[in-house]
Amino acid sequence: GVEVPPCSMAVLLETTVGDLVIDLYTEERPRTCLNFLKLCKVKYYNYCLIHNVQRDFVIQTGDPMGTGRGGESIFCQLYGDQARFFEAEKVPRIKHKKKGTVSMVNNGSDQHASQFLITTGENLDYLDGVHTVFGEVTEGMDVLQTINETFVDKDFIPYQDIRINHTVILDDPFDDPPGLCVPDRFPEPTKEQLDSGRIRADEEIDDTKGHSADEIEEVQAEKEAKTHAILLEMVGDLPDADNQKMCCLFVN
Repeated sequence: GVEVPPCSMAVLLETTVGDLVIDLYTEERPRTCLNFLKLCKVKYYNYCLIHNVQRDFVIQTGDPMGTGRGGESIFCQLYGDQARFFEAEKVPRIKHKKKGTVSMVNNGSDQHASQFLITTGENLDYLDGVHTVFGEVTEGMDVLQTINETFVDKDFIPYQDIRINHTVILDDPFDDPPGLCVPDRFPEPTKEQLDSGRIRADEEIDDTKGHSADEIEEVQAEKEAKTHAILLEMVGDLPDADNQKMCCLFVN
């Protein structure tokens, strides 16, 4: 298996907390990269929520519905609903070795649509051969860490929205497939897209107002203890923890 192939071509993801640059393995994963690049080109990922944040494991996005159950490949736009998913490219085998590995999410039948994950932990070998690695974050690791540390509920959904605002293609080696509809201007977000029921991405949160330094420290320690307890629970019985995490990743 190829552990980390040389990268080529790049996409800039502008998120509400900063920018990530993703370099793609266009030679090893041509179909996966074509799908990703053309989805970026048609602005499919604009306003997508990062809907799943599991600390020191993965962050997941790419579903315009923001539920983890939606999303479609670029081939769906070209050929209709029967092409919502496409077959995973399994060869060569590329591993989830390092933080910032970018992978298409498996739908449970070795197929992919638009959802992808970015690892925030190292040596996640139980993801190998399941989700398809097709790139890596090469700039913005601090932004990735900010997302990794955001507070989430029991379903790993951030309390405050984190979104992809915009995608910029820095280089694309693939011709546009016939019939690709590229918008001539940025699409406006729909009301449904923006109404997640959570704290909006642009809202300032200051939960330290009116509290003493000791109180703030206590609340912070409580939050950290809670996160630590959840992490212990998740890794206490590794096979179960891994299965639980893995189940959260599949597109339903």
